[in-house]
Amino acid sequence: MTPRVSVVVPAYNNADVIAQTLDSILGQTYPDFELIVADHSSQDGTLAIAEQYATRDSRIRVVSTPAGGGAVRNWNRVSDLARGEFLKLVCGDDLLYPSILAEQVAAFDSATPANAHGPEVVLVAAQRDLIDTRGRMFVKGRGLERLRGRVTGVKALRATVRTGGNLFGEPACVLMRREVLAAQGGWKDFDYYLDLGSYASVLAQGDMVALQVPLAAFRVGGGQWSVRLANQQARDAATFHEFARTLAPGDITAADVRLGNARAWLLSWKRRFAYMVLARRTRQR
Repeated sequence: MTPRVSVVVPAYNNADVIAQTLDSILGQTYPDFELIVADHSSQDGTLAIAEQYATRDSRIRVVSTPAGGGAVRNWNRVSDLARGEFLKLVCGDDLLYPSILAEQVAAFDSATPANAHGPEVVLVAAQRDLIDTRGRMFVKGRGLERLRGRVTGVKALRATVRTGGNLFGEPACVLMRREVLAAQGGWKDFDYYLDLGSYASVLAQGDMVALQVPLAAFRVGGGQWSVRLANQQARDAATFHEFARTLAPGDITAADVRLGNARAWLLSWKRRFAYMVLARRTRQR
């Protein structure tokens, strides 16, 4: 039978943590899901670990993605194999909390009754906790800011542009209608805005539900960010903001874009400083 939810994991050199990620998915209180892992030519045993899990659980399918093409290639590869009504992508080092699938599917079902008219809900997002490379939490309940409950996708897009960041969080925080993402061309190659640039196309098609509760954990590495990387992320943000404006030209203004660009530049440098502090803390421990 076709599962209601597809959880897809694009993995690359995640041998140290992939078991934790898979255990967090298999530990869901919501049972009706499939799990697909696509290993992107890892060199550290990630594929072997995933294959061991597949021998023990029939819900798991493991495939290999040839080297090259960057993250967007593996994200689309594994998502194209999904069959469920809803899609959740979980990177190979992030974690789901046990109730996230149950709560997000329930949000879809309660917000979109069978006889509803008007825009449908196309995306449900939750907050997330930030954890370090050893799994220790250092920021709790991040994301969504003032977004709460059901809001229009255009309103959510304008809000994220004006912040200069990603209000919706990494893909582990988000559950989308799979066919809507596919109809918009799948995951889009926005470099550091790969996730947010792809959410934008989906949000332009309907409404979203914001769950003000942390239901996933995003693992932050301890490596230092270079000046070049900080500047590149700010440039990618500006590209995304212009793209978002093309999706909602009557709602996202040039002033919104200018504000978002300024805040994105500031955020990129704050993030670089935070990574340096995290790296120092990790070395000390």
